[in-house]
Amino acid sequence: MQRRAMLKGCAAAIAVPMFATGCDVLDGSAKAVDELAFDPGAFTVETKTVATFERDKKVIYQFYESVVYVAKPVDKTHQSLSVSVPVEIDGASVDASKAPILFTNSVAGYLASAVTSREPDDGDRTRNSDLALAAGYVVVEPGVRGRDLVAPDGTYFGMAPGAIVDLKAAVRYLRHNSGRVPGDTDRIVATGVSAGGALSALLAVSADSRMYDRYLAELGAAEASDVVFAAAPYCPVTDLEHADMAYEWNWGANPLRSGELDAAASRELSTAFPDYQASLALHGRNGFGPLTAGNYGDYLVRTYLEPAATAYLTALSYADRSSYLATNPWITWSGDRAGFTWPGFLSHVGARQKGVPAFDAFDLSSPENNEFGAGTVKARHFTPFSLRRATGDPGAQLDTDLPEKISMMNPMFFLRQRNSGRAKHWRIRVGTKDTDTSLAIVGNLAASLENLGDEVDAAMYWDAGHGSNEDPEDFIAWIGKVTGYAG
Repeated sequence: MQRRAMLKGCAAAIAVPMFATGCDVLDGSAKAVDELAFDPGAFTVETKTVATFERDKKVIYQFYESVVYVAKPVDKTHQSLSVSVPVEIDGASVDASKAPILFTNSVAGYLASAVTSREPDDGDRTRNSDLALAAGYVVVEPGVRGRDLVAPDGTYFGMAPGAIVDLKAAVRYLRHNSGRVPGDTDRIVATGVSAGGALSALLAVSADSRMYDRYLAELGAAEASDVVFAAAPYCPVTDLEHADMAYEWNWGANPLRSGELDAAASRELSTAFPDYQASLALHGRNGFGPLTAGNYGDYLVRTYLEPAATAYLTALSYADRSSYLATNPWITWSGDRAGFTWPGFLSHVGARQKGVPAFDAFDLSSPENNEFGAGTVKARHFTPFSLRRATGDPGAQLDTDLPEKISMMNPMFFLRQRNSGRAKHWRIRVGTKDTDTSLAIVGNLAASLENLGDEVDAAMYWDAGHGSNEDPEDFIAWIGKVTGYAG
């Protein structure tokens, strides 16, 4: 990457006429400056070569680094964002002032993330960002607090709901600076992977919820909307308070990669899933009818798994397809379509990633236990099942602050409320061999949105694992389609 120039402050407005400066002058003296005003001149000019499906593209872009997005940050390193604005693609000038904004977080495992540079390239995590830049879109990458941040006095300050509060504050910053920050703040597309995927979904469904107001006020967040236009979560690890039962329903018969499973706990959790699934009152796609624990496996096969296998096998040469089918005789290939059963698929996946419980570990060792810690307490139980099993107290209750925080971290809570401000355009992806959470968790997110009438493009990548991104060019095209942006 080549750094070509550095422009600072209001004087840089001469060099960037397409954007407002954010600095006004009256009678030769500067007006009072908005504490959260974006400075359009504080960028470096950088160059990147992006490999696209068509060809390599040379992109020259303005890069705004470490822009603090709240007036009273707890941690500037993590409560800041970067903005990348294409100005030239393959020698042709680009006006991105009204382009969609790809709002992409890099959260993994609910750990803190900071965006301080566009280098080095981080593979799949930056692939979508680079392609968006090459398509003429604005890319915003927010840093957020996470569960691993500890103050000198031993206090954890990035646990729930810190990450989602920060993402909301970053969106509010962008909307507050509409007309100053490049891009269309009414066409923000949120995306992330794993825990980041869960957070992007949560951001999109919890729009403008008053539950977060006091947290945002403490940070000095902009008084603006945190609505986003669309969301594209990848393998979202979410619905955490129900994830253990969903995991055992899905993967309970699969062996652990190493070590022994608590079979009794697995059975107990699995048998709790039907009541939860029934409580959602969801209906499947294409007239499938009510989604129950009894028919969910068949639904996943029909709706996601067989189409994924069919697409995968169709793309193979005749010889490679014949070899794959010979190795996997549990799959039938008839009329150019794959067919199989749910038990056959589970056997094919093989070993599961996580133990029992998968999320609320009895020994408080999971990332999610840490995410729901508080103060100087590193980890806490967040389900009655694990709390009571771990303590031996059948009447044990969760700490009083947890129910609200758990809801604030779960997209399903807001979907059951039918929040009208939620994003209405969705693209959801997960690998079929991803055992980091239950496929039913992802299926329920998609079905909930579909049942509310939202536009949902949900699909699975055959034989792919956690964090897979096998169609990034299609994702970029989807952004253009749903936002109506032609460039």
